[in-house]
Amino acid sequence: MSWNGNGALTILRRRQVEQCTGLSRSTIYKRMRDGTFPPAIPLGGRLVGWRSGDIERFLSDPARYRASQRAQETKEKGGDGETR
Repeated sequence: MSWNGNGALTILRRRQVEQCTGLSRSTIYKRMRDGTFPPAIPLGGRLVGWRSGDIERFLSDPARYRASQRAQETKEKGGDGETR
């Protein structure tokens, strides 16, 4: 996980993730389903975010990124954060 200078966990919203990765919304959600992008974290209602550390790991090697086993289990349970 990524922590900012004052010790708080940093969560990025979808538009921030789109901006820093250069990926569109649809590509982000497709890659989440494929396990090649970090899973979204539900923030309440229809709001989701991503841990900045997860996005940093993705950006370090996007072609080889694979979601962790825990993320895969969450995806299989339907908890990927995408509005259905």
